[in-house]
Amino acid sequence: MRTAVLLVLLFLISGGAFSQSKARKAVARRGDGVQVLLQRYGLNTRQQQQQFRRLNQGRLTKAGGLVVGRSYVLPAAAPKAATTAAKSKAGSRQARNPTSRGISTQPLLPAKLFGPRYSPVPVRDRALRGAVYYLSPGHGGPDPGAIGQYGTHNLAEDEYAYDVTIRLARVLMEHGATVYMMVQDPNDGIRDEAVLETDHDEIGYPNQVIPLSQVYRLRKRIAEVNRLHTRHKGAYQRLIALHVDSRSAGQNIDVFFYHHPGNALGLRLAKNIHKVFTARYKRAQPNRPYSGNVSERGTLYEVRNSRAPAVFMELGNIRNSKDQRRFLVPDNRQALANWIYEGLLADYTKR
Repeated sequence: MRTAVLLVLLFLISGGAFSQSKARKAVARRGDGVQVLLQRYGLNTRQQQQQFRRLNQGRLTKAGGLVVGRSYVLPAAAPKAATTAAKSKAGSRQARNPTSRGISTQPLLPAKLFGPRYSPVPVRDRALRGAVYYLSPGHGGPDPGAIGQYGTHNLAEDEYAYDVTIRLARVLMEHGATVYMMVQDPNDGIRDEAVLETDHDEIGYPNQVIPLSQVYRLRKRIAEVNRLHTRHKGAYQRLIALHVDSRSAGQNIDVFFYHHPGNALGLRLAKNIHKVFTARYKRAQPNRPYSGNVSERGTLYEVRNSRAPAVFMELGNIRNSKDQRRFLVPDNRQALANWIYEGLLADYTKR
């Protein structure tokens, strides 16, 4: 009898060990928060977030954040039946409301735009269902924008602004948003190199040659945004313009934000993204204060003329060696995209 009991206990213990070894794990990337990490694996319920924190007690930072490069145990996925029912329910909602279907069901951005390594784009949840975003990376076509120097290489503003923007587009799509890239490069995709080669083959949405004249270029771009704004009348719509600044090489600057002085929704949008950046910098660089700010600038053509509330972001000084690390490291470009997404999600859920 004792032998039988001992065998049962050994079986249970070994079974538990086997079950633990089968637990899924994930390594935190630069820019990840608990929510972003879980959403990457389709785990986005509040219960799963709480379970994640229980499973990883002692491995999180004092503020409850993640440590880059550290492995974390993932919570269990929702039961298959529940997942299927949720998908069925979401599908019926989409059938009733075509504008809520998100990018995955609309031919707005072809998969090839993201490159072979990042296609296709999976829809992980519908957190941004019904939201419409117009993403406008600075310059493009015949105008590379600001130029920085890195060794023997030239760093062009339009290439780095574009790479962060296309990464942001992909993250937004993963969460069910409708996304328009107002500038598109037909063959670059998302790039994981440090030095991004400069080219001039970008086009304006939907398939327009980008003119050299900045005034004419922005006029055409915002005319398209406003035309689409009318098409999506009644939906939550936002314009996000991403640029890289050029100042003296010795000036290190943080990401900062502009909004139109007469647009309260644009101000709220900028503040929500700024709040995320402030929190993220506090965790990543606790000994260095974040100096990025939110301010008015009514002279910017995009924020002044867009019918969709807009935020204009400067990602750093392309001529400063410290700021260049923000652009040269692919994980840092992804972190920028992830943090912007978190701010956009906060703005959308608090509307």
